[in-house]
This record gives sequence, structure tokens and C-alpha cells, in this order.
Amino acid sequence: MKNINFFYLTMVLFLTLSCSEKKSAVKEKVEKPAVTILIQPFTDIKQETVAKVAGGIKKIYPNVKVLDVIDFPENTYYKERNRYRADSIIKFLSSKTKEGFVTIGLTSKDISATRGKIKDFGIMGLGYRPGKACVASKFRLSKENSDEQFYKIAIHELGHTQGLPHCPEKMCFMRDAEGKNPTNEETDFCKKCKTFLINKNWKFSSI
Repeated sequence: MKNINFFYLTMVLFLTLSCSEKKSAVKEKVEKPAVTILIQPFTDIKQETVAKVAGGIKKIYPNVKVLDVIDFPENTYYKERNRYRADSIIKFLSSKTKEGFVTIGLTSKDISATRGKIKDFGIMGLGYRPGKACVASKFRLSKENSDEQFYKIAIHELGHTQGLPHCPEKMCFMRDAEGKNPTNEETDFCKKCKTFLINKNWKFSSI
């Protein structure tokens, strides 16, 4: 009788442990929410431009939220060249960006960063690889298709924040500009770059 009771007790214990393990496995399979792109416009930029950039990004990646406009922090202004330091802007935006989000700052002002021996080099955008925030400027864009160019520069910098390097594919958003502006040739992330972002928990409109 004792042996039978022991057998039943062992079976109950085994089933309990098995159920616990199954529950743990189920919990591990629960997907994290998709990364959210936060668009942070600064006060200098027109709202219609922000809307067009947001619309362009949403066609590629739908999980986008536009934040209320804010002023530049005082420490980002470089008086000698009447520019705003991109690295300081990114540092500011990063401090406000929580886990699961990535922020792109948008401005029409001239922005700059240190490049090699040049302390203050004018740029269209900057994003650290990896990072939590980046910035894009409309200042240096050509007037033709400027809104389309702008969203492509923004999404390029967002790609850098996720760890993407420059891409050799001419049609890819991650193409190296090489000091020029080849955005008119860019149509999407290439398959390799898109797969990389999917592994970073990006949920695209289409694969």
C-alpha cells in the first residue's frame, strides 16, 4: 500500500513539474512589443514637413508616434557657426528615450558633428551605431523632392541606431551617401538590412 501511495505521489509531482515547465516555455515564447519610432520635432520645423516625414516612414514601418514640438536645449547651439551640434542633440534625446523606443529629432536648422580632423562639419543627419536616438536636418537638402529625401535620411539614421552599418546596395536606405545625396535612388531597406531589423523586433508593414 505504501508503494502504491508513493507511486501516485511521484506521478503527481512529475505532472506538476511538467506543467510548470510547459508554462515557463509558453512565457518565453511571448513576443515583445514592436519597437516604436518617436518623431521629435523641434520648434523651427513646419508641422506639414513633420507630417510628410512621418507619413513616409509609416509606409515602411507603421509603429510611429509624433511628439509635441520642443525647443533646442541651450547647450546644443554652436554660436561661432550658427549651427546646432548633432552629438549634443542626440545625447539630450537619448536621455528621454525609454527601452523599446527609438527617437529621431527633426529640424530645419543646420547641424554639425566632428568628422576626422574637422571639428565642425555640416551634416544632414547623425545616428550612433547602436544608440537610442538620432537627428536629421532639412537644411542641406535640395529643394526638389525635399520631403521625400528628408524621410529617407531620417530612416537611414534610425537604422544606424539599431546597429546597421552602411550597405553596398544602391536602392537600400542604408546606402553610404559618400558626401553626396543619393536618396532619389533609394526605395526600401534591402533584404539583408530588413532581416537585421526584424531580428531587432521591428514589425514591418510588408516583408
